[in-house]
Amino acid sequence: MVLAGLSGASPLATDMYVPALPDLARSLGTDASGAQMSLTGFLAGIIVGQLVLGPLSDAVGRRPVLMGGSVLFAVFSTVCALAPTVEVLNAARVGQGVTGAAGIVVSRAVVADLFDDRELSSVFSRLGAITAMAPVLAPLAGGALLLMVSWRYVFVVLALMGVFLALGVWRWIPESHPPPARLRGGLAASLRTIGQVAGRRAILTPVLALACGGAAVFAYIAGTTFVFQDIYGLSPALSSLVYGVNAVGNMAGSLAYGRLARRRAPEDLLVISGVMATTGTAALCLIQATTGGAMLLTWLCLLITISAFGLFFPAVMTVAQSRGRAAPGATSALLGGGQFLFGAAASPLVGLFGTHSPAPMAAVMTSCLALGTVAAVVAKRAHGS
Repeated sequence: MVLAGLSGASPLATDMYVPALPDLARSLGTDASGAQMSLTGFLAGIIVGQLVLGPLSDAVGRRPVLMGGSVLFAVFSTVCALAPTVEVLNAARVGQGVTGAAGIVVSRAVVADLFDDRELSSVFSRLGAITAMAPVLAPLAGGALLLMVSWRYVFVVLALMGVFLALGVWRWIPESHPPPARLRGGLAASLRTIGQVAGRRAILTPVLALACGGAAVFAYIAGTTFVFQDIYGLSPALSSLVYGVNAVGNMAGSLAYGRLARRRAPEDLLVISGVMATTGTAALCLIQATTGGAMLLTWLCLLITISAFGLFFPAVMTVAQSRGRAAPGATSALLGGGQFLFGAAASPLVGLFGTHSPAPMAAVMTSCLALGTVAAVVAKRAHGS
């Protein structure tokens, strides 16, 4: 549960305060663009933080990075809550992203340290199911909080979460990377391991698969609210219901992965889930190009894809982390860095290609998922290289 909380803190820090953006902009005397820069800064911080803190944990151990990241996440969240200007808020959000990345990247390395290949699938399945609840619960929690207090209290809640996570790490997370197993040569040497890990095709291919899958997820997040509210005319409450049902499908997929992994290799499940996810959005593309498609049909196609993501993500984590045991932190950094970097690049494409139908979102998702599935096939064949 502590590892799941560490993994979910950063998604919560994004989704909880999104409903507060209009109030935040008015309070700090800025426009919507200025307020949204805090999202961009947070995302940039997560990318940089994973690429630095993952390898750092290979050199100094997991607990110092997790403890320091959790405490500083609380500090930066407090600065966000007290920010007098949008510039201070945006700077603090970058720091919040960097420190929040510690929970994402190091928790995966801890799992790789503590569990053997037979157990990895089950643990990543449970972690995926728990963290899948974050995008459902966070906007609801943020919206409920904003009914009673101002946007600043969202960051107060996040600060308290950082404190509780630090206490959880101190009490329940052992040092899983003892001194004899650590990389020598300090941070510079640990950062060089990223290049060494990326040079292994057996690891690079699942990293690319996750990056492409992450791009598809960000395209979905960027486009789905627009599709169901502006095109199909659903109210915010009903579009949230659609989003929530899809997230439940994702959670069910994660739980199913734990059972399926007992009978099939993670590499097989990675390819199968990639094909399923691509099929859902490809069908949506075909429907939009021919009949146009009703709302329920669009929802069904997206539900198939998002449920397949529930299988895809724990499978790719299992494959990559089991192959990167020599440097689990660097491997985790590549996984997370690629996922968020490709995701940040894919998000604007949905609006760039037009907003007159679900077709642009479906096309971007299908392209990303097709590339991810190809990478998954190559990853299956590249085992041991």
